[in-house]
Amino acid sequence: MSDSTQSKLPVGDAAHTPADMTPVPGQLPVLPLSDLVIFPNMVAPLLVTSQQSIRLVDDVVAGDRLVAVVLQKVADQEHPRMADLQEFGCVARVMRMLKFPDETVRVLVQGIARIKLVRLVTETPYLVAQVERQEDVIEPGIELAALTRNAVTQFQRVVELSPTLPDELKVAVQNLDDPSKLGDIIASNVNLAVEEKQGLLETADVRVRLSLLCTLLNREQEVLNLGSEIQGKVNKAITKTQREYFLREQLKAIQKELGEAGESGGEIAELRDKIDKAKMPAEIKKVALKELDRLSTVPPAAAEYTVARTYLDWLIGVPWSRGTDDKLDIARARRILNEDHYDLEQVKKRILEYLSVLKLKSETSKDTAVNKGPILCFVGPPGVGKTSLGMSIARALGRKFMRISLGGVRDEAEIRGHRRTYIGALPGRIIQSLRRVESNNPVFMLDEIDKVGADFRGDPSAALLEVLDPQQNNTFSDHYLEVPFDLSRVMFITTANLLEPVPPALRDRMEVIELPGYTEQEKFHIAVKYLVPRQLREHGLQPSQLNLRKDAIVSIIRHHTREAGVRNLERTIATICRRTARRIVEGRTNSVTVASKNLKDFLGPPQFFHDMAECELEPGVAIGLAWTSAGGDILFIEGTQMPGKGHVTITGSLGDIMRESVQAALSYVRAHSHQLGIEPKFFDKNDIHVHVPAGAIPKDGPSAGLAMAVTLASLLTRRPVHPGVAMTGEITLRGKVLPVGGVKEKILAASRAGIRTILLPEQNRKDLRDVPSDVRKKLKFVFVNTIADAFNAAIPGPS
Repeated sequence: MSDSTQSKLPVGDAAHTPADMTPVPGQLPVLPLSDLVIFPNMVAPLLVTSQQSIRLVDDVVAGDRLVAVVLQKVADQEHPRMADLQEFGCVARVMRMLKFPDETVRVLVQGIARIKLVRLVTETPYLVAQVERQEDVIEPGIELAALTRNAVTQFQRVVELSPTLPDELKVAVQNLDDPSKLGDIIASNVNLAVEEKQGLLETADVRVRLSLLCTLLNREQEVLNLGSEIQGKVNKAITKTQREYFLREQLKAIQKELGEAGESGGEIAELRDKIDKAKMPAEIKKVALKELDRLSTVPPAAAEYTVARTYLDWLIGVPWSRGTDDKLDIARARRILNEDHYDLEQVKKRILEYLSVLKLKSETSKDTAVNKGPILCFVGPPGVGKTSLGMSIARALGRKFMRISLGGVRDEAEIRGHRRTYIGALPGRIIQSLRRVESNNPVFMLDEIDKVGADFRGDPSAALLEVLDPQQNNTFSDHYLEVPFDLSRVMFITTANLLEPVPPALRDRMEVIELPGYTEQEKFHIAVKYLVPRQLREHGLQPSQLNLRKDAIVSIIRHHTREAGVRNLERTIATICRRTARRIVEGRTNSVTVASKNLKDFLGPPQFFHDMAECELEPGVAIGLAWTSAGGDILFIEGTQMPGKGHVTITGSLGDIMRESVQAALSYVRAHSHQLGIEPKFFDKNDIHVHVPAGAIPKDGPSAGLAMAVTLASLLTRRPVHPGVAMTGEITLRGKVLPVGGVKEKILAASRAGIRTILLPEQNRKDLRDVPSDVRKKLKFVFVNTIADAFNAAIPGPS
């Protein structure tokens, strides 16, 4: 394969037959060209790189020096075959050949005549084809003369406009009488696409060829005219800019001699005044004044002017010294927290302790830097009041409140901002929020910190390491501002549903406060004290127009909602308010009383059944306790047996850990089959299937191991588990029961579901102190050390 090259080769006066009189052999070696079309009478240098083509050139030079040069259909094809070449090409004479040290060959060829490839003769060692000379079709006449003259005129105009074509070409085409040669010389020198040149080469009728060439010359002339016009406009614009620059410099010199201010208008003076009033730190003010001095020398029409002006606006707008005075009245803070939230005594206690420390620090030192404190992180299921707690803290402190959600944030620039070199660059959301709230010490809530993502644009959680580190955030540097900002006075509060997705390094910088789910009694008091009055106000109802009785609220909690928080509870109360408002507006009644008896008229039939877990269970069914991001929940674990060959099937969208728990439980039961009264050969003749309902929901975790073991023992001994019994715990092959987490949430879920007895690992006994006393009184707790203890407590003995 060969390519065109710009290398200049010496051309001698070797004697040869004129191009148009040279006889063309019936068979010729074929040299494929990747991006060049050779016309008759055209001289062109070629670079030959492939070994096959180099051998072809060597043989041609040693012979009659004639070769067929044909364009490839696909330019980058390494070893084209006959079918990969155009049908028409040109027979050329190799005039010069030079070999170079890099094992490449450069040849100078001259086109002789058009040819057509008739058929393939051989492909080895290179392509050889039978060719047929294509004679020009010339019909003398007025039309041909007009086309010839038009082509000469247009080509001369193209030469004048093109910076790459020499003026000698104008004279050369003027002295040509042969219209065929004229068309070939013009086509070989004009900047045309390869496909267009190939089309001209294939056209034997000279009149049609010149007509097509005139069309292409007209297009090329328009392109060159447009390019010349654009270049003229650019030169004119550059000249105008230079003239304005010199005039502006002269104006500055005149103003300096007259003693007038060099600032262009009152805008610079206004910005200077704002910088003085912003009370920036000395280093920041120095940067702002330097940027202002640079802005005064930039013409307002320049793009750089807008960038610099926007940057100064951000520097001025950031609250460097504006803040609010803290109201560190502990009694007032306690009252506000009690007004906004029911119970949560441990959480309120920790917040009041934090405020007490801030008060002591503020009294012992006037330095605001001593107000640094731990970053609070509220962790709990949805709807337990994490965000509203932050608002209460801001109200108790007398500070402004700002909240941003980090859920789905994947770009580090969302936290640190963009570099000013980018178009449309802005500071990060931290600086933007501080400017919006106009305070340097607000209560700043970073919501959903466990849902921060990461991709090729960076890791926002890594950028938060500096923001949430009290030892580092006093010199927080935003990529846009590029100056340090003190975040140590900001009280950061983060929220999360789960702590596991938060990176350990970020988790280490925060003090975690867990907000567990509410008990039924707590939900009742929250509904009476907060939710019902708020929904009455939002729906325009008076207390006399809607009487939501206590038994109705209890029924809503038990039978229409099942959650750790109170979000669905409030949504359900809102539904009742909307339907009450419609009845009043339609004139059907003046007031509505909702009790448990008529609750279904507003909400429909019950969605949940409180005594579901108290039903009699069949052999092979046990109730486990699970912990999720939405709080605790109960799981029914089912097992069944059937004749087979000892296979075990596990279904229910279980993760690897739960599957391993089933295997461990089955191994323990098989190892202790004698004590359980199970026939040893039973496992070889029967298949076992373990299933956890709600198969569309993925489930995983080690705490279901104890319930799996009890399920299999109940199934194989054909003895049902005691009704109202639930359990949780991780098991080992030795029969030990290990402690698990989320005990409080699991116990609350069991209480909501009507469980009466709970089996817990002995090492989880200490966790009962976190469970509300009213819940502990309703439940019976059995603590087990081994799986055998659990079997004895959960499964009745043989009758």
